[in-house]
Amino acid sequence: MTGTDPHIHVDARLIRNDAAVRDAVASAFGLVTDLPGVVTTGCGLRVARAMTSSRPDRVTCLACREHARREHLRLAAEVERLSRMPGSTISPAQGASVADRHRALAREFAEPEE
Repeated sequence: MTGTDPHIHVDARLIRNDAAVRDAVASAFGLVTDLPGVVTTGCGLRVARAMTSSRPDRVTCLACREHARREHLRLAAEVERLSRMPGSTISPAQGASVADRHRALAREFAEPEE
């Protein structure tokens, strides 16, 4: 980890947002864990968590933007596939709606930063 990188990155585990899991555990069991201070990014660097964002308008590292775009497209395809399986807890229409949102996020990450 170096302190000279001015870019805002994406956590490599963008889709498996640790903060969301932490909040769910806290609300269900009253237990709170600490988030790691340093994370691996989509471009492979290790940076302080404070230097990452999941919002497309904030990410300035081009390699991280491409990583986030690919991850959102992968998740969109996976959600659609799983929603069509027998016994799925979400309907194909719900799956399509979630997939559309991830594809929209992928498009936002693909757009050049201004």
